[in-house]
Amino acid sequence: MTTVSGHSEILVAREGELATLRDALRRVRGGEPAVLLVGGEAGVGKTRLVEEFTRGLAGEPVRVLTGQCLELGEEGLPFAPFAAALRELVRGEGREVFEGREADFARLLPELGPPSAFGEAHRGLLFELVGSLVARLSAQRPLLLVLEDLHWADRSTRDLIGFLVRSARAPRLMLLATYRTDELHRGHPLRPFVAELERVRGVQRVEIDRLDREGTAELLGHLLGGEPEPQTVDVVTRRAQGIPFFIEQLAASADPACADIPETLRDLLLSRVDQLPEAAQRMLRVAAVGGTRIGHELIAQVAGVDEITCESALRVVVAAQMIVFDPDGGYEFRHALVREAVHDDLLPGEHARLHARYAEAIEADPQLVPAGRAPAEIAHHWHAANNHPRALVAAKRAADEACRRFAYAEQARLLDRVLELWEQVPQAAELLGTCHLDLLEETALVAIDSGELHRALSLTRAALGDLDATAEPVRAARLLVRRAKLLRTAGKSDGFAETKEAYRLLTEATDEPGRTGLLGEVAYLFASMDGDEVQRIWEQVRAAVDQLGDASARVYAEITKGQICAGWMPAADGLPVLLTAVEQARACGDDQALSHGLVNVSDVLFELGRYAESAAAAAEGVPHAMRYGVSRTTGVYLLANQAEALMALGRWDEADARLAEAGRQDPPGLMALPWLRLRARLRLARGHARAEQVLTRATGMLGKPYVPCEKRLWMLELRILAALATGDAPAAVTTARIAVGDGGLLDRPRYAWQLLTTACRAVALAREPGPGQGASVDAVEQLAERIGAAAERLPRRYPAELAAAAQVEAELSGDAERWTAAVAAWRADGQPFELAMALVRSAEAHASDRPAAAAALAEATTIAAGLGAAPLVEQAETLARRLGVRPATAERAAEEVLTAREREVLRLVAEGRSNGQIAQRLFISPKTASVHVSRIIAKLEVTNRVEAAAVARRLHLIDD
Repeated sequence: MTTVSGHSEILVAREGELATLRDALRRVRGGEPAVLLVGGEAGVGKTRLVEEFTRGLAGEPVRVLTGQCLELGEEGLPFAPFAAALRELVRGEGREVFEGREADFARLLPELGPPSAFGEAHRGLLFELVGSLVARLSAQRPLLLVLEDLHWADRSTRDLIGFLVRSARAPRLMLLATYRTDELHRGHPLRPFVAELERVRGVQRVEIDRLDREGTAELLGHLLGGEPEPQTVDVVTRRAQGIPFFIEQLAASADPACADIPETLRDLLLSRVDQLPEAAQRMLRVAAVGGTRIGHELIAQVAGVDEITCESALRVVVAAQMIVFDPDGGYEFRHALVREAVHDDLLPGEHARLHARYAEAIEADPQLVPAGRAPAEIAHHWHAANNHPRALVAAKRAADEACRRFAYAEQARLLDRVLELWEQVPQAAELLGTCHLDLLEETALVAIDSGELHRALSLTRAALGDLDATAEPVRAARLLVRRAKLLRTAGKSDGFAETKEAYRLLTEATDEPGRTGLLGEVAYLFASMDGDEVQRIWEQVRAAVDQLGDASARVYAEITKGQICAGWMPAADGLPVLLTAVEQARACGDDQALSHGLVNVSDVLFELGRYAESAAAAAEGVPHAMRYGVSRTTGVYLLANQAEALMALGRWDEADARLAEAGRQDPPGLMALPWLRLRARLRLARGHARAEQVLTRATGMLGKPYVPCEKRLWMLELRILAALATGDAPAAVTTARIAVGDGGLLDRPRYAWQLLTTACRAVALAREPGPGQGASVDAVEQLAERIGAAAERLPRRYPAELAAAAQVEAELSGDAERWTAAVAAWRADGQPFELAMALVRSAEAHASDRPAAAAALAEATTIAAGLGAAPLVEQAETLARRLGVRPATAERAAEEVLTAREREVLRLVAEGRSNGQIAQRLFISPKTASVHVSRIIAKLEVTNRVEAAAVARRLHLIDD
């Protein structure tokens, strides 16, 4: 981890705030003064933002002076930040900057010598001196005056700031002041001062918010040197609550999961608590036991004091900004880590006593906590109080309540606690009215639903060990089917032995409840392992469903049939079956069946090239998966399917957001591959700096003992794409040969075609004279032959398959006309990125036809730039230079329509010059300069000078 002065060098998720500061500086360069008041909590990153902003000014004609207020309050040193700024000025430019007025400025800088004779009554003269100095300095070049920690400013400092803002108003002065919002209690003198300043023209307040989860994950990635685990991100997000300083401190701990509070941070957090009166500290300890949020009535009951005493102590804690008012009438700790530190500092007896009092209070009146939370709260407090019998009963009751709310993750944690307490409570079976085997199976099935893969494997193994399969064949089959799926998801085996044994048990249990649904699941598993058995099993499922006459069972059966069809039937034939099942599930209000069905519907629609419908179907299923509590499993597949369709539609930012959402669910085992694969492809296509982290995580799963065919193809293709991104032709060819030779390639045409087009790119790279060096010519040509042979055997039914086939033929032949056909095919399919790549290759094939090549590259560049696919933009521009053509993109066309004089004016606009300054530089009148600027804005089709400057930078006009 790289740190400077106790904080990270990395600034994340502050692009908007940086843009605000830069916009203000542009206005200052144009002669308009600006004042920015940057507020935020301690540790949120105010100083880091200012450092990043000032560091970006290196080499620019801007004078930067910095001063800091001291933590001495109203009795502190007057004008301390201004004295520091002037001291910095003297160090950099010498005493000559005061032009002989050193004695006057000696009141601010004693080291200048004896001060002049004007007295305290003439403080206004001192203000005028400072104002004149600032005006003179800013006239030479823009002046940035940074004043840190304004919440500690004395009155004299505030008065001088007010004078500079209201009266002096130096035209090219940017005053940037930071302050802590959490220090501004009701009577703080800075509150009215900031409110007054905001009414002055040119004053702008900038609030620095806490980081969201994505920002936390990005910062952790930089601090830990790699992609953090989703569980780690969740823990840090919950505990640090978006405060960068806390995130850095947690990341610096020895615990790789960032679960410990470092001692230095703990001491810092508790130092503020120690400053409170003893009564307030006692009340804070009571509140800390209750959680991050807690109601007033509950605190009062547990504290055991009268209302006046309670309110008096809480008022002190609120005034100290340790807790804040909750909108629901209670209180919330401002920082979760403060609550944690206070709670961990409790004495053992105090800890057990307070937790027991909370449990008793909530048991007596469940309305003291939010609706539905009483069982979980009671279970938590009895467990923390070490009352095992009451904790056991409360945990089981809370688990049952979580089940009713489909909160499977919470239910799984509570059932784990029940199992843990079972051995410690001799009368556990009597207290719960159940046996250990029932509890084991229930916990195992819930662990599956909550996505706790390894825990579920352990529990199913234990349950099967305690079970008599002969006496309870359906229960045994149920556990075996679940275990088979778990083994496949974990990549440990194909689960065939477990599936086969489950089928044997089900054939012997002809009349038992639950048999039909399990037969359907067995059929689905057999579809990828033993296709000959599938039809016979499916006939048994259908017969059992018809005999039952259960609508819900029929829906599941139809969905299972659709899933099975997807493995060995064309998508167009399987879609009607799935659509019928989904409509039945929707009519029945069966969320679980609906979400499962929509996974397959969206998948089939994508294969058919109906991308918008695919995205819509997946999006419909996401809330149903969430409602049913299967966000980590079914929900992730839905999000990945939606993202894939959005990528095909060219809506890459939306797709990336869906993939981020999928990643937050932390799907277990191979279930993570759908979103990892897509995010890796997206990051590679965009040249993302952190693409390698996702790639490594995805392709690392190839080492598992069992990987299904399609997922194996995904990972091999990712390895080829990674090699292509770095120009490593030998690695690309080697991996492509392995992938094309995979025995399962022809079983899944959708993914096979995608892999073959990528393998063709490896061939093309290897055939190039420069990059291709190192790849064996024989190996490359053998790969090309294998690609061609595989392509001949694959079906060509849907738009993407037809386009991929056309591209493979074009790549292998190099024929210009075939490339024209490939472009047309991708245009018909509608995927913009694939179209842009085909256009670039087509331009290369049409090298002799310069207009055609230029037109193809222009279209490819426009598409790639819109997607944010920087590597493809660079590839198109490189090819254009090599062919000696200029793609007529909008910006290049704009450059060509500007006159030489207008380009000169545009350069000065990009430097932040006002019309008057442009006129002075070019020896023209201000009116003429204004006309030029207006014409430039019109020709570039932008709305203001800032956008025109951005175009100038993209056109590299500033570098001329």
